[in-house]
Amino acid sequence: MTSTLSETTFVVLDLETSGGSPKHGAAITEIGAVKVRGGHVIEEFQMLVNPGHALPEFITDLTGITDSMLANAPSVALALPTFLEFIGHPSESVLVAHNAPFDIGFLKSAAANLEIAWPDYSIIDTVRISRHVLTLEDVPNCSLSTLSEFFGTVTTPNHRALEDARATVDVLHAIFERLGTFNVTHLDQLEKLNRQRSPRLK
Repeated sequence: MTSTLSETTFVVLDLETSGGSPKHGAAITEIGAVKVRGGHVIEEFQMLVNPGHALPEFITDLTGITDSMLANAPSVALALPTFLEFIGHPSESVLVAHNAPFDIGFLKSAAANLEIAWPDYSIIDTVRISRHVLTLEDVPNCSLSTLSEFFGTVTTPNHRALEDARATVDVLHAIFERLGTFNVTHLDQLEKLNRQRSPRLK
């Protein structure tokens, strides 16, 4: 059996981007992450990233990030290797994100464009695992803002990367408290749960 959840180092990450998909030209504008183990914060990471193009107005309205804020920010060519160094080797850290395919998709796309081999990280999606432990009677959906309100997270999500990552940490730990009921106490059990379809409709 693999390490217990309390022994595992998780890097909980969130990205802000200039749009919905790298396939349509959107790029990363901010990376935020919190490294945690045993319920304690080890280290945090926050970096604005110049996407190489102007932001759509609705993105600035949503995030509060402006073109002027990004003008002198590093490019993703500098930001991504720095962030991968923060995460560490796949044997050291497990990645966590809320709606992980979105964030991981942007990171993998950036890595591919830069011809950087994407490390084989284990990835946990807090949307997927929350659907296993919460019923529709608990919450109508599993958005980060809904779960943040339900669990009473210390940080309120606000579409900025580090704050949203901090809120996701609180959501992750609240989910962990409920996983004992499902006999999920070790990383391999969590990974198995993450792969399973949940009975929820939303």
